[in-house]
Amino acid sequence: MDTPPVPERQLYRITEAMRLLSMSRSVIYEQIRAGRLLSVKQGRARLIPARAISDYVQLLIDESEVMSGEAA
Repeated sequence: MDTPPVPERQLYRITEAMRLLSMSRSVIYEQIRAGRLLSVKQGRARLIPARAISDYVQLLIDESEVMSGEAA
């Protein structure tokens, strides 16, 4: 009997986002306050949607490309 696949995670705790993004807690909260990293609240827990992590990484890539384009 096949077991159903486990769905991909959609929400990450701050500590998990810290590991995924290799950033400190203070930097994660700074990015949230600045509106650069989306977060949601579920009760008292602050969670980071998986898509927000991907979007943030893409933002960093885009900014890096702009910066390297200016240096050229």
